[in-house]
Amino acid sequence: MLILKDISMTTLRYGRPVSRRPPPDFFYFSDFERHNAEVAAFHLDKILDFRRVPPVAGRLVNMTKEIRDVTRDKKLWRTFFISPANNVCFYGECSYYCSTEHALCGKPDQIEGSLAAFLPDLALAKRKTWRNPWRRSYHKRKKAEWEVDPDYCEEVKQTPPYDSGTRLLDIMDMTVFDFLMGNMDRHHYETFEKFGNETFIIHLDNGRGFGKHSHDEVSILVPLTQCCRIRKSTHLRLQLLAKEEFKLSLLMSESLVRDWLSPVLIQQHLQAMDRRVRQVLNVLSDCVEKEGYSYVVEDDLQGPTPPPRQR
Repeated sequence: MLILKDISMTTLRYGRPVSRRPPPDFFYFSDFERHNAEVAAFHLDKILDFRRVPPVAGRLVNMTKEIRDVTRDKKLWRTFFISPANNVCFYGECSYYCSTEHALCGKPDQIEGSLAAFLPDLALAKRKTWRNPWRRSYHKRKKAEWEVDPDYCEEVKQTPPYDSGTRLLDIMDMTVFDFLMGNMDRHHYETFEKFGNETFIIHLDNGRGFGKHSHDEVSILVPLTQCCRIRKSTHLRLQLLAKEEFKLSLLMSESLVRDWLSPVLIQQHLQAMDRRVRQVLNVLSDCVEKEGYSYVVEDDLQGPTPPPRQR
């Protein structure tokens, strides 16, 4: 089952990739939501072998035939209108930005979007929302605690659920994932409630990634620099993706070419990911030099210890 997600507010590209870079004076919380970022994030997550992003694909959607004429939601239907440019627009229902000023408009009713697979219904698989310990302040002047306290990770490590299990390592994986695509908007994350702390983070809501290809936001890496912890499987994957024959940009390009909206990313974004892989590895190298390999790299590749043989 598919749901329309993060429909583009740009005009159609007709096969030409568009990089929706935010103006330099924009704060990260004023950035655009990009449908191509959702598509690219799914492919990046798969290449990193995290597989925590629900399947996403790009599509060209007819807003009249495929949304307005088939919806049974009268409230949604009432948000459709014809713009002064004679294009079909709608703004839907949501907590933020659902107004005529933030409407999504087609050309005249064709629009690009990303489609994401539904997660299991909440009645079947409840999810829990967690506040990201390294959440940004979302304030123009006020800084978050982690920005002013270099020992902030020590406090996090003593706080449930980060004081046991693999949750802290999940945060490190998510940190690497967000840094590679330049996503500064990870204020919360979700897990499946049934499994308690013995579960994984679901990498949802990636629409603000792949914005500034010429700028590497090193503050995204603060959880990694402060905690100096990483899974061995993640470390090995990053080392592999730094090799010339397995460069992340090449694998992403090969993977994304299968999407209906290909090309999804411009070349500068692909090259930026190669540059950022090297930066993550440099951070980990500094951590190993300071703390030692056995402290920094958690071996998650060893299988469970077999039970003793019965005589």
